Amino acid sequence: MVGSVGEPRDVLSLRDTPVPTPGRGQVLVEVLGAALGFPDALLCRGAYQDRPDLPFVPGAEVCGRVVDAGTVTDVAEGDRVAAVLPGGLGGLAQYAVADALQVYAVPPNLTDAEVAGLSTAYLTAWLGLHRRGALQPGENLVVSAAAGGVGSAAVQIGRAAGACVIAVTRGATKTAVARDLGAHVVVDSLTESVAERIREGTGGRGADVVFDPVGGDTYHELAKALAFGGRILVVGYAGGEIQTARLNRPLLGSYSIVGVNVGLHVRNEPDLVRDAMARIAALGASGVVRPLLGAVSPMGAAARQLQAVADGNTVGRVVVEPWNAEA
Repeated sequence: MVGSVGEPRDVLSLRDTPVPTPGRGQVLVEVLGAALGFPDALLCRGAYQDRPDLPFVPGAEVCGRVVDAGTVTDVAEGDRVAAVLPGGLGGLAQYAVADALQVYAVPPNLTDAEVAGLSTAYLTAWLGLHRRGALQPGENLVVSAAAGGVGSAAVQIGRAAGACVIAVTRGATKTAVARDLGAHVVVDSLTESVAERIREGTGGRGADVVFDPVGGDTYHELAKALAFGGRILVVGYAGGEIQTARLNRPLLGSYSIVGVNVGLHVRNEPDLVRDAMARIAALGASGVVRPLLGAVSPMGAAARQLQAVADGNTVGRVVVEPWNAEA
């Protein structure tokens, strides 16, 4: 639980709280795994666009087993599900309440930790690339932070869509991860010119779609490599600096700047989101996508692991097991 704002290592602590009670249209799940994301770190810092009242329990997405289905008929007690929690809160706990509309069936071949990392990251990638980016087979897709949780999902979804995927990341360890994910071209932003390498990797054409969860200077470097008619997807600002854009540049380059906010799609297009999650689950069942896990840790390590996410020192998804009481 977070009792004051600050760095996760300083403000996140274990506390006993009552088991929540599901309301109408909600289910109660026993949390088998809770995935940590950069928005969780921003919430701890008081720097997210939504600022919940203190104290609060972070954790937006979980793998859970339904223990109370209430009035909901689409799931049954005992079902293992993926869930995105109301307000993006409540996952770092032994039990959590989820709205039935954001509870999804999952592939049986994925582990609990993998299921925990399946929903938000892959929905962001799917809705960003397909709903907002209109990615087509054969197009050139550039993914920044490609070894991260959302970036690795975008690499896999892009490959499944038949795109040529160019992964941008930092350092030898993360570039190796991106290659293992199946990126066709890997760019190390620490040692290479990102825009030049994208041009080289696309035969001079540039990127048709850019998926950017980093923001700041990375956004501007990626924008230099957009092809005519390209789309740059603004997914976040994990680099710590919110990007700004001079609008003469998309005018001169005839490219589009497109925002991706999964929460708004969930509210405004719930049927589309459920269809997207069903397609993602099918890809998981067939082995085409599989969440990249950087760490699976007990509850006692939650503050340390979320700090690592906040500092950008992780690859893939970091998952906490609330049932695991080890220190």
